[in-house]
Amino acid sequence: MNFRPHPAAVWSSIPAVRPGAAEPSRPAIASQAQTSSDGARERPTKSYAVRLVAIAALASGPMLADCRPTLAQAEASAPAGATQPRAPLVLVQAAPAGPAPAREQPVGLPPVKDYEPIPELRDIYFDMGTAAIRAGDLKTLKANAAWLRAHPGHLVLIEGHSDNRGATSRKNELNIDLGERRAQAAMDFLITEGINASRITILSYGEERPQCTDESERCWSQNRRSRFLVKPR
Repeated sequence: MNFRPHPAAVWSSIPAVRPGAAEPSRPAIASQAQTSSDGARERPTKSYAVRLVAIAALASGPMLADCRPTLAQAEASAPAGATQPRAPLVLVQAAPAGPAPAREQPVGLPPVKDYEPIPELRDIYFDMGTAAIRAGDLKTLKANAAWLRAHPGHLVLIEGHSDNRGATSRKNELNIDLGERRAQAAMDFLITEGINASRITILSYGEERPQCTDESERCWSQNRRSRFLVKPR
């Protein structure tokens, strides 16, 4: 048997509001939410977050579509089966580095035919492996200097020579250097005797122009020399 309250009883349960009286306070909805458990509060929050993510995705869709690369837009707009134009291939040609360096020219040698040996100028000789002037050759050098002082209109060429011996693979190079030092030693002596350096030219042949070709000490000693040649100015 269901009991249904009388309408008069329901009406009488509502408090009467008198004119000028303050309206009775109503229970706040928030207070009811506070009385609920933490799980009941999280459900509406999560549902609200899901709705926000969905709205953001819908809003960002057109923006992402507009960010597609230009190449993709061109491919979409091209007719089916059409060949897409390729980017031009640019070939960069290296700038020329300038004219190629000229080959190193050999040191100009004075023409031998312009210089001639004369009996008045005699050769001097050296011991093996040295460029020191021997005491016995000082007299020869002084006589050569005296002739050059007496003939200022002549230039002198001093050739340096060596024998063909040597114990290393650089034998020829070392003999060229030795011949040059022998010619330089003779030149230095002439300068001390008053001969102007501008009149003197030195040249080394090393072992290339031997005076004697026998393989003997007598022959080798003749090749270790400084030779004097002259020409008019």
